[in-house]
Amino acid sequence: QVQLVESGGGLVQAGGSLRLSCAASGRTFGSYAMGWFRQAPGKEREFVAAISRSGSSIYYAESVKDRFTISRDNAKNTVYLQMNSLKPEDTAVYYCNSNVVLRANSLSPDGSWGQGTQVTVSS
Repeated sequence: QVQLVESGGGLVQAGGSLRLSCAASGRTFGSYAMGWFRQAPGKEREFVAAISRSGSSIYYAESVKDRFTISRDNAKNTVYLQMNSLKPEDTAVYYCNSNVVLRANSLSPDGSWGQGTQVTVSS
């Protein structure tokens, strides 16, 4: 099993930026596509971004396209999410997942979760 720890969240004003990190430990890091999901209070956890094992294929939710950038460094066992032009509606707990798969035309988590990191965007 892969263990994941997210960090980098915090409080930022609308229009600001944050970079989230997901540090992984375990033998299987780099073997699967990974991704970020988020969950706001009272809402379902939703897909944000995913990146293939090699980093050659990248996917974003429409709501974050052109504002967020996902990347990975397999040598450092880390996945990143650069978030720019943040909006209050981006406020959520952000989680990474160690295996994201395509199911029924949707990208779904199929691996381990981290503990999450809180992102709060004030207006």
